[in-house]
Amino acid sequence: MGIQGNASSLKPYKNPNPHHSLSLPLSLLLLILLIYPNPPLSASVELNPDHQASLLLFKSWLQDPNQALSTWVGFNCTSWAGLTCHNQTGWLISLNLTAINLSGPLHPMLCMITTLETLVLSRNNFNGTIPQCFGNIWGLKTLDLGFNRFSGDIPGTFVKLRHLRELLLNGNQGLGGFLPSWIGNFSKKLEKLDLSSNMFRGKIPKTLFYLESLEYLDLGNNYLLGNVGEFHQPLVYLNLGSNELSGTLPCFSASVESLSVLNLANNSIVGGIPTCIASLRSLSRLNLSSNGLKYEISPRLVFSEKLLVLDLSFNDLSGPLPSKIAETTDKSGLVLLDLSHNQFSGEIPSRITELKSLQALFLSHNLLTGEIPARIGNLTYLQVIDLSHNSLSGSIPSNIVGCFQLLALILNDNNLYGEIQPELDALDSLKILDISNNKISGEIPLTLAGCKSLEVVDFSSNNLSGALNDAITKWQNLRFLSLARNKFNGALPNWLFTFQMMQAMDLSGNRFSGFIPDGNFNISLNFNYNDIGPRTPEEPLITIQDPEIKAFATVAGSNELSFNYDLFSTVGIDLSGNLLHGEIPAGLFGLQGLEYLNLSYNFLDGQIPGLEKMQRLRVLDLSHNSLSGQIPENISSLRNLTLLNLSYNCFSGIVPKEQGYWRFPGAFAGNPELCVESSGGKCEMASIPTVPAKAFKEEMEDGPISVWVFGVSAIVSFYSGVVSMFCSARARNYIMQTKG
Repeated sequence: MGIQGNASSLKPYKNPNPHHSLSLPLSLLLLILLIYPNPPLSASVELNPDHQASLLLFKSWLQDPNQALSTWVGFNCTSWAGLTCHNQTGWLISLNLTAINLSGPLHPMLCMITTLETLVLSRNNFNGTIPQCFGNIWGLKTLDLGFNRFSGDIPGTFVKLRHLRELLLNGNQGLGGFLPSWIGNFSKKLEKLDLSSNMFRGKIPKTLFYLESLEYLDLGNNYLLGNVGEFHQPLVYLNLGSNELSGTLPCFSASVESLSVLNLANNSIVGGIPTCIASLRSLSRLNLSSNGLKYEISPRLVFSEKLLVLDLSFNDLSGPLPSKIAETTDKSGLVLLDLSHNQFSGEIPSRITELKSLQALFLSHNLLTGEIPARIGNLTYLQVIDLSHNSLSGSIPSNIVGCFQLLALILNDNNLYGEIQPELDALDSLKILDISNNKISGEIPLTLAGCKSLEVVDFSSNNLSGALNDAITKWQNLRFLSLARNKFNGALPNWLFTFQMMQAMDLSGNRFSGFIPDGNFNISLNFNYNDIGPRTPEEPLITIQDPEIKAFATVAGSNELSFNYDLFSTVGIDLSGNLLHGEIPAGLFGLQGLEYLNLSYNFLDGQIPGLEKMQRLRVLDLSHNSLSGQIPENISSLRNLTLLNLSYNCFSGIVPKEQGYWRFPGAFAGNPELCVESSGGKCEMASIPTVPAKAFKEEMEDGPISVWVFGVSAIVSFYSGVVSMFCSARARNYIMQTKG
């Protein structure tokens, strides 16, 4: 006997006994869903009271610091945050509480709302195990519990969710175990499965390779192993990156027309790249980075113009760079190309300049030779160029200013020569300019004042000369400046310490003379950062002579590049290995945020002022100067200090053993008037070793500082037996004349 009626005759179902099951009679629910396959919605709907009771119990277990669920009062469904109800019955069909800072376990009464079709609890802090009773919400089509703190396994009761189309459990780092064998056949309607960024291990279940409805599969960032198999359904999105997968690359033949995103990065895939991969005509993003791929790239591997991102970095690919890697049109083509960290050799093909849509080009850490293509400036959309760590020669092409949107130009560790082109001032958006470890000569052009967006400038280890000009003062956002190991000369300018964002400055190994400018040391926020805390012993010291810059370029949307970088460098100042003289400005020792200070191998005199403000200091090197007076007692109170070197100066007095200077062996060598109290209470003179520079260098070889030893070391070593040489102006003048 059927039920006759229309929309107006249906009334909300009320459970006659709320203490018993709150689920609807199955026959009644099926009939209503048949009558209303797409439930009508309304601006004002009375919430089913049984569902209201379940929701309030669910809420009672939660912490809600933002009061996001404060609207859960009354019976009007539309006023309850996150709810969508059936217009006629008041049954809850959708609960979406994403990203509202809820925490706590899930109350099992939530499972009693069996009319739910969509349940989204993502991006909160829910914890505990996923309730087994979720399998009772048999009508669920979308279940999203991503980015919470759930733990345990995937409940076996999920096999009952036969209508499920989307299952997202990603970003729950306590969720793990083996993937259940039924995960690929419990729902013949499953289109999207995201189990990424969890702790799943073992092999990928075979059922997933054959689930015909599946379009989106993300198993990335787990501990899955086994070979990458051939999927037999037309996938659109496949991410298996950051696992422990092995084997060779399949062709993904079933997805020739559909696959748009393929990410197999950070695995152990070996062999070559099969040309059949280029047959994936809809492919827009391909990431095969950080695997064990080898051999040359076949000239027949040419992707379609739909490919936006190609990342083959961190492999063992060799041979010449492909002259043509992808088709291109005026309106489409590659946006990001990363072939870095491989074994590619030969010249950069000129046809690379035909990739008119290119916004990021990474070719670093290869074996490339020849010159930078003269027509590189034709790539007017380029924002990032990284050709570092190759054997490129020639000069920086002036045509490069055609890349007027450039944000990062990274050319370090090559064999480039010539001068810095004055025309580079056209790159007024440039943030990173690194030409270090080349053979660049000449002076810094005044026109570089036009590069007003510069934040990281590294000109170290070249043949640059001349005095520092005022162009540098226009780089007001400067965070890192290294001019080390060049031939710069003249006095240090008064504006040297006036950069507000400065983190590290390295001018070591030049011929700067005169005094250290006694300017306003309070401008730099990093130098004066005073949030003092102890460092962990395991935390490595990254010297300012060896900074690390990690550039990130991602493509969001269709073809929009997002660029960012991280600068890993100690907050510090290095003026060592110059011809500076006079006293050290007291303000330099008041920089509370400074971690590294190296003024060694100069001709500085006077006494060391108090260091009690420098509680973040980790390295202090004032060796090989003419500093005098007593060793400040407050140095030993610097709890983060791991390396101290005051050797080869003219210090005098007594260093008491209770100051704890035994932590710094050799720190006082070459100070003949200094008495270092031994454990037995005796006074041990800090005499000069036979070859002081060599002894000091050997002492520091395993430490965090890489010491730049200059010609003056040899002279000091030659006169090592003459104590007064280190403390007399006459000897100092002799050394200066010899260096000059």
